[in-house]
Amino acid sequence: MRREELADADCGIAQAFGVMGDWWTFLIVRDVAGGTTRFDALQRELGVSRRALTERLASLVEHGVLQRRQYCARPPRYDYVLTAKGEGLLPALIALQDWGSRHVMGDGGLDAVGTDAEARRVHALVGHPVPGMAGPEWTVLYCFPGAFAPGSNGHPPGWGDIPGAAGCTLESMTYASREAAFRELGARVRGVSMQRPDQLKAFAEHARLPFPLLSDADGRLAAALRLPTFRVAGADRFKRLSLLIDPGGIVRAVQFPITDPAGSVDEMLALLREQA
Repeated sequence: MRREELADADCGIAQAFGVMGDWWTFLIVRDVAGGTTRFDALQRELGVSRRALTERLASLVEHGVLQRRQYCARPPRYDYVLTAKGEGLLPALIALQDWGSRHVMGDGGLDAVGTDAEARRVHALVGHPVPGMAGPEWTVLYCFPGAFAPGSNGHPPGWGDIPGAAGCTLESMTYASREAAFRELGARVRGVSMQRPDQLKAFAEHARLPFPLLSDADGRLAAALRLPTFRVAGADRFKRLSLLIDPGGIVRAVQFPITDPAGSVDEMLALLREQA
């Protein structure tokens, strides 16, 4: 069956592959989502030929997945950025990454701790920019699987049996108790989860946290940084990790895997003292 016939089939999967074509195209979208938006940088990262990259970028622009934004007039040069249609692929990228990490590189088990391959990927974030995190001070960004206010029935059945999933309330409360110490060192604390904003707001109010919890329910941060996730009860969750980010928005230290949620807070304080 030709690609054109697949694209015309009455099947969303077939139609999607009619647009995406091959694995190089998925990797282009992956890297653009991660902030690699210029032709030469994409070619360098992917190791693909200029002709193949040109063809795939043109196809993605034609199908409305990417758009070109000119940053140089003479000679004309462009950034390639995701459209709203392209951002709709982020959950698919996250699902592919989770499946590959769990079933191809891993043994198929469900956990919130992480594999060696995920650890190497996360620690390679040192020196990498984090979207939206530049500011006048350092940022401690801790990613957690899920925390819920009492009575919300948010945790799925068997949550406590997933290695590494439990401990989010303890971690958040420990950060709250150390928040003044982080402030003294010139850092702000932010928690982030893939939960809905209303769930995080309810938990933050219940726990009286002195800092906000951010929602990555759309998966933008997870896709941009290729952060480790796991899927349970039909929802994606972060595996527990923490990033120390300088005022320029650059990652300077990483904690992953985290097996002691409370102890990791004091370890992060020590990392901040070393860096700041």
